[in-house]
Amino acid sequence: MKLYPIFASLSQRAVLVVGGGAVAERKVAALLEAQAQVTVNAPSLTPRLQRWARQGRIAHRTDPFRESWLERVWLVVAATPDREINALVASLGELRRIFVNVVDDAALSSFHVPAVIDRAPLTIAISSGGQAPMISRLLRERLEALLDDSLGALARLMARLRPRIRARFPAPAARRAFYENLLAGPVAQLLRQQRHGEAQAVAEQTLADAPLPAVGSVVLVGAGPGDPGLLTLRALRALNEADVILHDRLVGAGVLALARRDAEQIEVGKQGGRHHTTQETIHALLLEHARAGRRVVRLKGGDPFVFGRGGEELEFLRAHAIPFEVVPGITAAVACAAFSGVPLTHRDHAQSVRFVTAHCRDSRDTLDWAALAQERQTLAIYMGVSELATLQARLIEHGRDATTPFALVENGSLPDQRVVCGVLGNLAERAAAHAVGSPALLILGEVAALAPSLAWFGAAPLGATVHALRTPVAARDDVLEAIHRAAC
Repeated sequence: MKLYPIFASLSQRAVLVVGGGAVAERKVAALLEAQAQVTVNAPSLTPRLQRWARQGRIAHRTDPFRESWLERVWLVVAATPDREINALVASLGELRRIFVNVVDDAALSSFHVPAVIDRAPLTIAISSGGQAPMISRLLRERLEALLDDSLGALARLMARLRPRIRARFPAPAARRAFYENLLAGPVAQLLRQQRHGEAQAVAEQTLADAPLPAVGSVVLVGAGPGDPGLLTLRALRALNEADVILHDRLVGAGVLALARRDAEQIEVGKQGGRHHTTQETIHALLLEHARAGRRVVRLKGGDPFVFGRGGEELEFLRAHAIPFEVVPGITAAVACAAFSGVPLTHRDHAQSVRFVTAHCRDSRDTLDWAALAQERQTLAIYMGVSELATLQARLIEHGRDATTPFALVENGSLPDQRVVCGVLGNLAERAAAHAVGSPALLILGEVAALAPSLAWFGAAPLGATVHALRTPVAARDDVLEAIHRAAC
């Protein structure tokens, strides 16, 4: 975000508009709506601007622009057809630390006028930073159709009730919960029907009957593999309702940016076996914030029930009578497979898939290596890259063919995703050669050979040539063809 969104109060404050044409007229009209004291500098004016000048709504200066006119103004709009004059106004405004908008010239402007949806006192502004005004205009048209005119009346009603609501619910979390309950009721519909008195009565009765806040709650949310677009709608709603978000280290900034702006964000991640925050500390934080009446989101990468210790956290919450719910996420194996073009199952090559974790010695020593080494199955291995050599040796030792294809997916679904391909016999060597780092997921099995030919996202896979697997039918046909040639 290169622009800082701001709504400026210009009521009874001096604003200078340089230019008197149709564009300047539009800018002046908006400034008058904001109750600004507008001076227009131009040799001639549009008929509408002339009328406003005669009525005393604007001041009019006909002489050439002077720097001294900037002494008492808060804001300047340059709307002349002469770029040299516009540039002069912009540079002099910059020297005096006055914001200047040069119409249709983003490079010279220090502020931009957004497309506005007016539901006073509710205002929605849309800006492309001057780069694509038509997109802003299109979005405005679409939102105008979606947002009912009664929103203004609803905002005014909320403003009247606000002091009483704040007095009854001093804690922000409880106050937000009350607002959400109130807005989910019939008040908005009554206002749409122009039944303002009834809407006021219902709102006041809802406030009088509202119970005092009790214990809060926890939502265990799967954040997916990293791409914010892979969040579920329920996950997005939970992030926008949260008072506190306890998130893992690998939950990306793009996902966290979708959360409510005033939610408290606490990183509780672990990395490479080094526990920056212990599980016991996470439990304590969940309990502390929930008992304070807050809505807590426990945000985990991938899916909270796939190697995410989500079950342990729910057992803790249940033992302490904290209400909870679970929002599943797209686990790394599913996402990395999809974004690397590898089907986890394939009727000709893999009838099953196993999700395996091998982060450390304790986890790898409990694995059934003989079962993992069986053919015609896909292994999706969540792991630390440091365990690749051990994994390679154990699987080959227990019978997995060294020519079994693999696809090692680093930063799956993110813009910097990399896929390294090869065979089990050179797994550790290939990973080291390409400096694969965490987070990375290993897909091992015959289906991994499809990665080069089915790749569709990001850079092409490294270390493999494009080829397709031969199906059993095709292989049989090859044999029959060879026999036929020999007979001839």
